[in-house]
Amino acid sequence: MAAMKKLILVLLVSLYAIAPLAQATDVRYCTKKLYEVKVSKIDIDPYPVVRGKPTTFSISANTDTPISGGKLEIDVSIFGIHIHSENHDLCNETSCPVSVGDFVVSHSQSLPAYTPPGSYTLRMRLYDGNSHELTCITFDFKIGLGSSAADS
Repeated sequence: MAAMKKLILVLLVSLYAIAPLAQATDVRYCTKKLYEVKVSKIDIDPYPVVRGKPTTFSISANTDTPISGGKLEIDVSIFGIHIHSENHDLCNETSCPVSVGDFVVSHSQSLPAYTPPGSYTLRMRLYDGNSHELTCITFDFKIGLGSSAADS
């Protein structure tokens, strides 16, 4: 279980093995609540995710109010089973303060070569500096059967 958590830690956003092109991913909000931060798209590059190689998750969003700081809370599951959680300082993932309008949250990391291929679901919550939830989204992504760091 610890190996799986370490694997997903690298996953973020934070978050992938064959195609070299980025792919936009369908975004779903966690509830029907009207969130202060609206997410327009998520790009994952490369897609599907390549084990052992850097992957970048870029989340395009819009805010009606400035954001001086906060955190991202990430939860990852496979087949509906929660396997990993991590938190990131918002200002490490985008330029702070975030001005009114469009902004991008971007995170890159590499998954260990032993990461199991398959379909994963990531839930991301964005909080301001006062722990007020600004948005909550989910999206699916795939880790391919292809290349791994051991193949290089």
